[in-house]
Amino acid sequence: MKLYFAPGACSLAPHIVANELGIKIDLEQVDLREKKTKDGKDYLSINPKGQVPLLELDNGERLTEVPVILQFLSDQKPAAHLAPAAGTPERYRVLEWLNFVTAELHKTLGPMFRPTTPEEFKTLSRDLAIRRFEWVDKQLAGKQYLMGDNFTLPDAYLYVMTRWAKGLKIDLSKLANLQAYAERVAARPNVQQTLKEEGLR
Repeated sequence: MKLYFAPGACSLAPHIVANELGIKIDLEQVDLREKKTKDGKDYLSINPKGQVPLLELDNGERLTEVPVILQFLSDQKPAAHLAPAAGTPERYRVLEWLNFVTAELHKTLGPMFRPTTPEEFKTLSRDLAIRRFEWVDKQLAGKQYLMGDNFTLPDAYLYVMTRWAKGLKIDLSKLANLQAYAERVAARPNVQQTLKEEGLR
């Protein structure tokens, strides 16, 4: 399998999950502004959406969208328990978290990186993101991870969003549960390895 990624982008989440699962994937870096791969290929010919991540399977099929790729990877090694069994209430909680992160955090923070986004919109987005993170902070009270004591798929995705918030200078310092959580995820050996592989540490 091959993961098309950009360092620190949302593709960091499936990269983390692949390493947590011990799944060997080839990495292909993408310049998102130029829409070129590191070796000069036209990325739009590979993924017309022009975004990362894209996971190319061994049979040539291609998957996009973070929540889908995370579930696909997890289903390759269900015994690792990064997602609960299909049909269980816990599985739907994991899906609920994945959808929350993608819809309420990712889509709020993403436009703030674009130089063409109006400042007024960025201010509104920042305020909304802070309110969303405050809600997450409350959900993390007394928990190691989003689902309790065990690291699961949405933890990889939420961790990326906390990194984005830091890069956007969104102050989360008063959110003690979220701060401790982000540090806990960052300290995981496979997360450290992923950051190293993407040149982020």
